[in-house]
Amino acid sequence: MATNQNKMTIGIDVGGTFTDLLALDHDTGELTALKMPSTAGELADGVVNGLEQLPRRARYSTIIHGTTVATNAVLEGRGARTALIVTRNFRDLLEIGRQSRENMYDLREHGRPPAMVPRHLRLEITERMDPNGAVLQNLELDEVPGILQTLQEEKVEAVAVSLLNAYANPDHERALFESIHPHFPFVSISTEINAEFREYERTNTVVLNAFVMPMVHRYVERLLKLLHDAGWQGRLHFVQSNGGMISGASVKRQPLCTVMSGPAAGVAAAQYLMQQLDIRDGITFDMGGTSTDVCLIPNGQAAETAERRIGGQPVRFASVAIESIGAGGGSIAWVDEAGAMKVGPHSAGALPGPACYDRGGKEPTVTDANLLLGYLNPGATFGRQINLRYDLAEEAVGRFGDIFGMSLLEAAQGIIDIANANMIHALRLVSVQKGHDLRRFALVAFGGAGPLHAGRLARMLHIPKVIVPPFSSGFSALGCLVSDVRIDSVLTYRRRLDNLTAAELAEAFLPMEKDARRRLTDEGYAVSEIELQHACDLRYVGQKYELTIPLARDPQHCNVDDLHRLYQHQHEALYAYITAEPVECINLRLVAQIPRQNFRLPTHATGGLQDARVAERNAFFPETGQVSMPVYQRERLGSGVVLPGPAIVEDEWSTTLVYPGQRLQADQRGAVGIEENP
Repeated sequence: MATNQNKMTIGIDVGGTFTDLLALDHDTGELTALKMPSTAGELADGVVNGLEQLPRRARYSTIIHGTTVATNAVLEGRGARTALIVTRNFRDLLEIGRQSRENMYDLREHGRPPAMVPRHLRLEITERMDPNGAVLQNLELDEVPGILQTLQEEKVEAVAVSLLNAYANPDHERALFESIHPHFPFVSISTEINAEFREYERTNTVVLNAFVMPMVHRYVERLLKLLHDAGWQGRLHFVQSNGGMISGASVKRQPLCTVMSGPAAGVAAAQYLMQQLDIRDGITFDMGGTSTDVCLIPNGQAAETAERRIGGQPVRFASVAIESIGAGGGSIAWVDEAGAMKVGPHSAGALPGPACYDRGGKEPTVTDANLLLGYLNPGATFGRQINLRYDLAEEAVGRFGDIFGMSLLEAAQGIIDIANANMIHALRLVSVQKGHDLRRFALVAFGGAGPLHAGRLARMLHIPKVIVPPFSSGFSALGCLVSDVRIDSVLTYRRRLDNLTAAELAEAFLPMEKDARRRLTDEGYAVSEIELQHACDLRYVGQKYELTIPLARDPQHCNVDDLHRLYQHQHEALYAYITAEPVECINLRLVAQIPRQNFRLPTHATGGLQDARVAERNAFFPETGQVSMPVYQRERLGSGVVLPGPAIVEDEWSTTLVYPGQRLQADQRGAVGIEENP
């Protein structure tokens, strides 16, 4: 497709409750937002249904998609029947794992999650590499026919391959792939997913990649077919966990990289907004219907991690450092075995949804509580699809309050207080517990419910300012629009810094650079468009954990002494000490990316405070009791308008709450800021 045919770029975020769509018209700069409940079962149908509501010229568009297909497959255990091929005598690696406790003092901890592959599907093959990549025992390919027979008899759908020390030399894994792939289309080798040491994590990662591969492959193929049948002719990309995007073809090979893609897109959007508003330090607060996701963005760059858990399973791949909890607008209030009030992690979702949605939900939720407290508009039609019914919320929360002898407002406030406490814990986890002072950060609040709770959370955590972006309820879809094309790669490379030169470092990076350029040029990008970022994983010799230190310049001109100083500085900031112990490099990391198209958010409407005022509504606050407060329409708030709290600011899909003692100021780009009154 010719580039000049691309009339629009369309970002789509499929969440657990709603699907958000945001289309950018490159000719006019206009943004069109759509929101609809996520479809159960075939998510691709819901995506195409949303696209069909756009103008016909949008069929020549680039579509950038955030998806939960891989995430849900892991969390729900609905992946493929998967086998694992390992070096002989290493079939029990997944069960041995790491002999450590995630929660050292939790006497109720039941150990690691069960292995994703049962023992009889863990198959061994004769071969051996040493840690330096030298062949100790040749790969016995004559054992492959027997392995293939077992795979067929066991009706295996996907195959994972993880051989000992393959990170140092992938030849045996690649040879196995060539032998097995003609018979089994879904084969994943560890060195294509995570070419680093730590056998357990590397093996678990490739197993999960294979586990979700058939489902993601079918989803991508179905989506492409539906788009083709409907006359769409543009490119299809997917957002990754690292906040960048890759092609559908790459996603089919490495589907695990899309885990957390929706939340990562929200972080990308927050970085973009912070740049436009000249905000240096931020922390994202993405509260949707099902979960809340938070991420630290110090110095304008989102924190990243190489290790995370999905459904309790440890995996290693590049990811934005997002902390997720089961707290959203649909989170259900319940009573635990000790008789205590709890909120979440279970959610009512979009169907049946909160009781007030009038879709069959009977249990009290955070949304129901917000409606009863006066923060949401009773009787309103939510996004032209959902009618909010006060009486149904009253019935659900009332029954719940009766258990504790509480009034209706007391029960509603209790639900909100517990949800807020859960979210405060998540915000502290990514900031204060990592040595950051929240008093210098702005809280970027989005998602359908984020702007309702952000003001209270900021006050409790002493965060000086809340930023509510435009299109806040579908902000992750904006993140799809501004995501870079990005490929992350890692390679284990062990050398002490005091015995390493810049020339040696540059030579070690060369194969990674060559492979990244090849992958991007194969997708139609020019070499001149590609930007490379280099980093090293460093640690004190013998230490268990490492820190990722970016190179200030290209490896050829890197100052190794500067790397050492940067490592010491970061180690002291995180752990409050440094030592004279030697420092070693254990991994090389490379990011290859095509920077996003730069565009500015359209200027917002200009209007005075009175023009935006549309109603009065009673609301309850613990510090004031029941009060009457004004309601404003967000689209009419002109740049520079200041309004004191308590107040409500509404748009079609979200509500921003300004608490007593706070004030809100509108920005020309459609963002609003909330601060404490001086």
